[in-house]
Amino acid sequence: MASNASGGFVSTLATNKDRFRKTLISDQVYELLRQAVVEGDLAPNDRVVESEIARRLGVSQAPVREAVKRLAREGLFTHVPRRGHFVVEISSQDAEYARQVREPLESLAARLATEHITEEQLTELDALVERMHEAVAANDVSGFRDADIEFHTLVSQYAGNPFLARMWEVIEPSLRTLRAISDPLFEGDWCAMADEHGRLVGLLRSGEPDKAAAAFADHAAGRGPVPDAREAKRPRKKATTKGTEAGRTTAGRPAARKSAAGRTAAKPKTN
Repeated sequence: MASNASGGFVSTLATNKDRFRKTLISDQVYELLRQAVVEGDLAPNDRVVESEIARRLGVSQAPVREAVKRLAREGLFTHVPRRGHFVVEISSQDAEYARQVREPLESLAARLATEHITEEQLTELDALVERMHEAVAANDVSGFRDADIEFHTLVSQYAGNPFLARMWEVIEPSLRTLRAISDPLFEGDWCAMADEHGRLVGLLRSGEPDKAAAAFADHAAGRGPVPDAREAKRPRKKATTKGTEAGRTTAGRPAARKSAAGRTAAKPKTN
């Protein structure tokens, strides 16, 4: 937490000081710090000083350290040697570039995997979906992320194309860092997101490569059926009114086509 950190976060620490004295557990510190990132009280590049947070809360430093490490595993904090932890800054444009590359790879992997995936491999994917559900029940975001990323890594391997698998290995660390896969700040139904991965397994099992490829592409691009509440908070661009004809605009027609395709603008974090 930098010396010039926003007053909002300092105020949050002061407000929660008494309850931490009574029931101090690292999970509570974790939730407080995570919410500070979500709400912007801890801004990108802010330094997170464990001793200062512990002092302001009136608690020992151990649970704060554990909470900070947990958030670092989730990708919200980053550790700089000899300087400490900082809130990660993510460029929305870089994340979008990463998703653009991810989408065709996921689509191709699903198409190829559907053609020759084995029941044993499908069972391994089912087990990962179960791990996601267990992580949701335990409120373990990092565990969910690990299972989610392993899920998509295995699908790339089951495609049977070694070059595709190698390409996934190259971009996967960037996808994780940029939160272009399994976004830890996802504000939607985590259980529904786990169910969505179960649906993807069902499509791989169906033997219909076109449907599987389309579903995985939508999932990778953030067009899946599980909405992220953050989308509703983002300002929408105003449509132009050029080309009005018979009460319709040229700006409206593409939107109508998207609606007919059944796609939404939602961007889930935990793809």
